[in-house]
Amino acid sequence: MALFRYGRDLDPANALFRLQEDLERAFESPFGHGLGLLGRGVHPAINIFKSGEDVVLRIEVPGFAPENLALASQGQTLTVTGKSVAQPEASGSYHRRERASGDFSRSIQLPREVDPARATAQCKHGVLTLRVPAREEVKPRQINITGG
Repeated sequence: MALFRYGRDLDPANALFRLQEDLERAFESPFGHGLGLLGRGVHPAINIFKSGEDVVLRIEVPGFAPENLALASQGQTLTVTGKSVAQPEASGSYHRRERASGDFSRSIQLPREVDPARATAQCKHGVLTLRVPAREEVKPRQINITGG
């Protein structure tokens, strides 16, 4: 039986770990600007889906009080803004700090068939849920037929 000795650069396990790190960096910052698919630069995270005739947005805002959040719409653009003030630790210093603090703003283009002026919002357990109803003119309606 032959024994192979791998140097650090040729070790298959190290190669897999390096590949994993490279992929994580690529997803975090594919263009080098913090605009990745998985986080940094994409705050807060938003899921948008259709529920019946309405469009629902679920926006993750953990640690934000509802009074520190604001929603505004202009045309079909919805903007969510918030302010989080970092509380300095009374004693000691940070070992690791990953939670973002400060102001954020995120704008989303809504579909034309919804009416942002009639939107309702609720913040519960760190999730801001916004329900935007469909415009009346795009809803199916019954047309009466008269006989003559």
